[in-house]
Amino acid sequence: MNGFLAKVEHWVGLNALLLVLTLFIPVAIVLEFTHANPIFVLLFSAVAIIPLAAMIGEGTEALAEKVGERTGGLLNATLGNAAELIIAIVALRQGLISLVLASITGSILGNLLLIMGLSLLIGGIRHGLQRFDREHAGLDATLLVLAVFTLAIPSFFNQAIEPDFKRVEFLSIGASVAILVMYGLVILYSFTSKTREGDPQAREAHAPTGWSTKHALIVLVVAVGFIALLSEFLVSAVEPVTESLGLSEFFIGIILIPLVGNAAEHFVAVQVAAKNRMDLALSIAIGSSLQVALFVAPLLVFISLALGHPMPLEFTVYEILAVSAASLIAALVSLDGRSNWLEGSMLLVLYAILAVAYFFF
Repeated sequence: MNGFLAKVEHWVGLNALLLVLTLFIPVAIVLEFTHANPIFVLLFSAVAIIPLAAMIGEGTEALAEKVGERTGGLLNATLGNAAELIIAIVALRQGLISLVLASITGSILGNLLLIMGLSLLIGGIRHGLQRFDREHAGLDATLLVLAVFTLAIPSFFNQAIEPDFKRVEFLSIGASVAILVMYGLVILYSFTSKTREGDPQAREAHAPTGWSTKHALIVLVVAVGFIALLSEFLVSAVEPVTESLGLSEFFIGIILIPLVGNAAEHFVAVQVAAKNRMDLALSIAIGSSLQVALFVAPLLVFISLALGHPMPLEFTVYEILAVSAASLIAALVSLDGRSNWLEGSMLLVLYAILAVAYFFF
């Protein structure tokens, strides 16, 4: 009974915060149509997307309750990065390919260093040495290392065969097909493997919504529509903001956009770590990174072709090194099935160093 009340209390508190953040939606719209300072348009649009991303999460959870655990897990995985995907599509339509590539890298780094770091730090401070399922976390971490290397391979070879853009494009398409096949195999494994009691894949990050299917679909459609609108505002403000503040488009893509698209899920990861549920916290952090590497990145390659702005899977050496290091660190953290606050603080320091470095990049 106490556990149920705690879950309800967490759900109510989180939704109260999100309700406050929804006030940024009309403000962002007013700022855009009154041609206000692009800096304010970008900031208010970014914050306004956070509660909408959470609404997509709530709607997805409600639909997942109706279709069963396995299919619900697939639905959660597919729509888990919907907000970030919409922002990326809008940016691709405007030809901001470097912004999209940076957001892919930033999402993986944010999950593995910032969110995992915060989870380990806060959980460690509150509960000391925390334990988690080493087998499950290790499998996720291994898949993540493989996924990162699948993104690195076309990046290195693309740089070798440039400026022959046709060959670069075909290599990116071929690699994307292979990555999506790998993603399909991961989904197949999750459907055919036995779910153990307490498996973090059977996530209970949200209290039951009690929504009907119709209600959930309406929420999803409305949230997606507003995110698409606000994404237009956000992306259109990127260029004038970078010019006025001296920031790079790369920095906004690698730091700001990933935080906006995944803020609600990040908050849940830190919350459950504070409640000594490190299995679930790691599942959220590593699982979201896997989703970006194996599904979002290759999908955006094909979407970019349809929009007439082909995006090669070509990341800079600095991005590849950072993401590779982050994935290996996540694997090392998962090896012994234990975590502490010191590991979390070191992950946060590394993320801060990278953020400063990318600021001057």
